[in-house]
Amino acid sequence: MEHTEDGIRVAHSRHGLGAFALRSFASGDFIGPILGEIMADPDYGSSYAMELDGRALEPAAPFRFLNHSCRPNCALVTYDEKYEDGTLCDPSLWLEIISEIAPGEQMTIDYAWPVADAIPCHCGTANCRGWIVAEEKLGELLSARQSSLAAD
Repeated sequence: MEHTEDGIRVAHSRHGLGAFALRSFASGDFIGPILGEIMADPDYGSSYAMELDGRALEPAAPFRFLNHSCRPNCALVTYDEKYEDGTLCDPSLWLEIISEIAPGEQMTIDYAWPVADAIPCHCGTANCRGWIVAEEKLGELLSARQSSLAAD
């Protein structure tokens, strides 16, 4: 499934489907906005949901298929726009390229999940944390796991 207007195609990756570049992207490029359905339920969750201003965004393809990497080449950015009268519009979510991407390369983000949602990571990067968790929360996760193992 190709999304030529975004320069992205959806194809098989080592973790199911993934988003791949059809062209080169430079660091600092913005792709998006990420479209989809906004869920007002604060407890809403799915395999694809992205946080947007305290709500969840169920993204449409191709951004629905952004996989995790501990060394991502993209990041999600919340963008606040204003109407002409100065009042704020609903925020939108954009994809920012944070390192150069060559055609055919998979586009990835760091899911940075909270400790309670952490799962083992198999991204395969040299600096893989071993867990899909926010980098600053890795120590907390490892301490909690060690305490849990010691209690058993």
